[in-house]
Amino acid sequence: MLPRPPGSVDPGSLLQFGDRFLTPPAGPRVILFSMPESTLEVTPQEVKQRLDAGRAIRLIDVREPFEHQQARIEGADLIPMRTVPAHLADLQTEDRELVVLCHHGVRSLQVVHWLREHGVPLCHSMSGGIDRWSLEIDPSVPRY
Repeated sequence: MLPRPPGSVDPGSLLQFGDRFLTPPAGPRVILFSMPESTLEVTPQEVKQRLDAGRAIRLIDVREPFEHQQARIEGADLIPMRTVPAHLADLQTEDRELVVLCHHGVRSLQVVHWLREHGVPLCHSMSGGIDRWSLEIDPSVPRY
């Protein structure tokens, strides 16, 4: 592995929203609270159970529009990952639980981390994304 130039940032520590990169602050880190990873994610089965039980849930799809055209969960709001910061005020005032999804669950987990850091505590990433939803809940949703 080649050494990084002085002053460069480890690409693994960046969250990208469109052309903006969010980097962790320099200096020592202060952890205000610690939350187990398991509380950040919900399974597609849990989402389906909550929806079937009539719980107030807002599904947020952070994939790109071309992905959303290929496969979607009915009722999910499309907010591409790069546009999430522009929707922050709306998401901060949401009184329903937010369930964020993407293709396989990676982008949605990044978005949930970011949202929680910005004052949106009632949000979860759907583990496995829409691909797992298609496999385990609704096979009529196309896989891609």
